[in-house]
Amino acid sequence: MEFWKQVPSNEPYRVILGDVRDKLYYTRERSRHILTTGVSDIPEESTFTNVEMFLEPLELCYRSLCACGDKPIADGSLLDFLRQVSTFGLALVKLDIRQESDRHTDVLDTITTHLGIGSYAEWSEEKRQEWLLSELRGKRPLFGSDLPQTEEVADVLGTFHILAELPADCFGAYIISMATAPSDVLAVELLQRECHIKKPLRVVPLFEKLADLEAAPAAVARLFSIDWYMDRINGKQEVMIGYSDSGKDAGRLSAAWQMYKAQEELIKVAKHYEVKLTMFHGRGGTVGRGGGPSHLAILSQPPDTIHGSLRVTVQGEVIEHSFGEEHLCFRTLQRFTAATLEHGMHPPISPKPEWRALMDEMAVVATKEYRSIVFQEPRFVEYFRSATPETEYGRMNIGSRPSKRKPSGGIESLRAIPWIFAWTQTRFHLPVWLGFGAAFKHIIQKDIRNIHTLKEMYNEWPFFRVTLDLLEMVFAKGDPGIAALYDKLLVAEDLQSFGEQLRQNFEETKRLLLQVAGHKDVLEGDPYLKQRLRLRESYITTLNVCQAYTLKRIRDPSFEVTPQQPPLSKEFSDKEPAELVQLNRGSEYAPGLEDTLILTMKGIAAGMQNTG
Repeated sequence: MEFWKQVPSNEPYRVILGDVRDKLYYTRERSRHILTTGVSDIPEESTFTNVEMFLEPLELCYRSLCACGDKPIADGSLLDFLRQVSTFGLALVKLDIRQESDRHTDVLDTITTHLGIGSYAEWSEEKRQEWLLSELRGKRPLFGSDLPQTEEVADVLGTFHILAELPADCFGAYIISMATAPSDVLAVELLQRECHIKKPLRVVPLFEKLADLEAAPAAVARLFSIDWYMDRINGKQEVMIGYSDSGKDAGRLSAAWQMYKAQEELIKVAKHYEVKLTMFHGRGGTVGRGGGPSHLAILSQPPDTIHGSLRVTVQGEVIEHSFGEEHLCFRTLQRFTAATLEHGMHPPISPKPEWRALMDEMAVVATKEYRSIVFQEPRFVEYFRSATPETEYGRMNIGSRPSKRKPSGGIESLRAIPWIFAWTQTRFHLPVWLGFGAAFKHIIQKDIRNIHTLKEMYNEWPFFRVTLDLLEMVFAKGDPGIAALYDKLLVAEDLQSFGEQLRQNFEETKRLLLQVAGHKDVLEGDPYLKQRLRLRESYITTLNVCQAYTLKRIRDPSFEVTPQQPPLSKEFSDKEPAELVQLNRGSEYAPGLEDTLILTMKGIAAGMQNTG
């Protein structure tokens, strides 16, 4: 093959680049072998293990060409390639690793039990930190090949072993989901060392639930007070805050306010310990998961929390919308860059003490209202699973992850994505607005003058304005009449009154929101978006009706629908149905039902856009 043809020794540039070619090939093949089988016969010495090794021969060629008077050649495709390698490295993009804190606890519990020193899972936080730090400061190996491993423990350790084998440039951060305490971070540091990761990944705690966000500043301060950890991070730390699970845990209003306060306190902690803190915003595409216009979202962050750098997740449902075409990429990057610069040059105002007091009181009321319905109302789970396509979504392979963290369990075990998705499909958006109405009502009834304070907050405080504007947009896209159709077809008669109560709550919350914003109708200040929604309305409504009846037929096979079928055009009338559409023959439902349901789900989500 020409690819492997021997290069003459009197062609020095081709000799050097031939070696680069061979190492690139072996780097790719070794990585492929390790990812598929866990081992590779190709020695590490034959590969590039970091981008500097890749750049060294290329830069040598560049300097040589310049020294020989061939700078125009050096500044051509070689310089372009050098820039590409410097930008994208060996792996195009760095892969973040993400695992739940409980999985690390299970691994360490297995180790301590095997060593006969007790159960790590039962230790207090202080004892965990003490043991982890003593091991991190020591040099003895913690476990060997004789460690008994369950499938879950082997899965976690296997991930660490893969990280040790592949080039370090392939990976970015190790994110700990559901982080609650300093020991969660130290545990990952210890496991990285024990699995012989030469260049440990930076460890990023992800605080998700309301209580964890409240405790986050104290947990980070404790980490920064540990000399070993400060030596490890070299003055830089990244902290991730989760919009999805905090909203699912306490409702949108309380979650947004707690994340705002947590960021303020985290920045104070970082300044005290002279650490550069980067906030990593775990936002989804939907409003219920922190989504919305990126420019406004950045400008509404607390003062001093960005400082020219931030990280934001761009998740599945919005990647194509933001980066699907070249011009969209440029526009998206321009928006992020402009907002980041503007936030630094013209920081948003800090909330007044009376605004904070009002928000604290509203958050307590909103959380109580949200949890009383979602977690304490005995009829809620049955109603939710009846009135939405959540059950069918969980059975169909259309998500990036299982719909539940654990096979059993109620709302607590359901992931945030299907939780939001299910309510979006019925155009009811309950997780977004539930709690706002009770909070507004409580504050206004307590003192009628508070309505003026709320209006002042809306007009002067970017955080509060963006929060209410996104809520108003969700109400513009919602339709309790569609939700009522789902109830009529799918919900048991004894639960119908509960659905009606929720729809009344929807209307009451919408009325109070417009009163606070000073609007007569939703989207009064955005006629362009209002017109776009009006154009989409008839199409989405048709899909909703189709979906509701499809769900009815799936759940009640005896249900009969007599459609008024319009005449087909001559192009299709002579063909058999099987020729017109390819159905999923492996479906557990009657022919065509699953296909119809998936199509309606995709159509409604596309029509809802950032609430879909």
